[in-house]
Amino acid sequence: MLPGSIQITGETLSGAEIKDICDSLKENSVRLLSVRGCQLSDRDFGRVCRGVAESHSLAQLNLNLGVVSSISRVKQLADALKTNRSIQTLFLHGSPLLDAGLVALNTALSTHPSLVSLDLGDCMLGDEAVQLICGMFPPDGAKSGLRELTLSANPAITTKGWARLAVAVAHSSQLRVLNLDYNPLGDQIAGMLAVAVASSRTLEVLDLEGTGLTNQSAQIFLDMVENYPTCLRVLVLAENAISPELQQQISDLLSEGEEDDDKEGGGARGSGGAAREKTTWLPNSNSSSQMVLVTSGLGDSLLAETEM
Repeated sequence: MLPGSIQITGETLSGAEIKDICDSLKENSVRLLSVRGCQLSDRDFGRVCRGVAESHSLAQLNLNLGVVSSISRVKQLADALKTNRSIQTLFLHGSPLLDAGLVALNTALSTHPSLVSLDLGDCMLGDEAVQLICGMFPPDGAKSGLRELTLSANPAITTKGWARLAVAVAHSSQLRVLNLDYNPLGDQIAGMLAVAVASSRTLEVLDLEGTGLTNQSAQIFLDMVENYPTCLRVLVLAENAISPELQQQISDLLSEGEEDDDKEGGGARGSGGAAREKTTWLPNSNSSSQMVLVTSGLGDSLLAETEM
């Protein structure tokens, strides 16, 4: 029997339900586990973490919307991830991790052999956390690293932190999708990111929705895609003070690049301007582990559900 999924949203989970989840994890019958926004006791959270540690089939784990609600839970999750070898995508969106939480998780995340997609949106992160995240972007491909990162809505990150991230993105050998929507970036940081995109050999999707940009930023991105070869296929600029004309020009240029790649027999599918789709990247370790294209405009990125 092929591994299936357990998806529960906003429920208070009983001990019996937790036992069923843990049994399924230990039987390797679960590929996707999502308990987003659910209420469970600290004891039961620990039981789920032990099940995650023992699972060999689990590829996606969604603990969004406050499930990881304390530093003790963060440490339990870190211990599980140190043992688990199968998780490819981890969603912690809306968890009050703070920088201390990333410190506790850092070793487990950075050394995990399969993790390629990480959602840390709205996790109250700052510059210290960003410095640790940058270590998950190997510059030379000598080891595995993140292919997709979401840092939406982390307003405590300063210009220094974003500058550090831009440098890491420029030199990353694997990052393909970067979601920074709903951060107060402004034109200065957007300019740094444009340089990173121009330097990157892999980045295909950049989400800057609602980040305080103006036509100044858009003009920089327009000049970049018009005059320099990049891998960029999707640039999301919605909910910024950018003229529709500039957005359309950027969209047209990105679409032209995509068409050129398609004619050569390659290229990722996507669209520019107000593009709203995001991609979860899974390594092609077997026939069922393929790239999955998912939905929407609020930072969503999961096989069959959203994170907001």
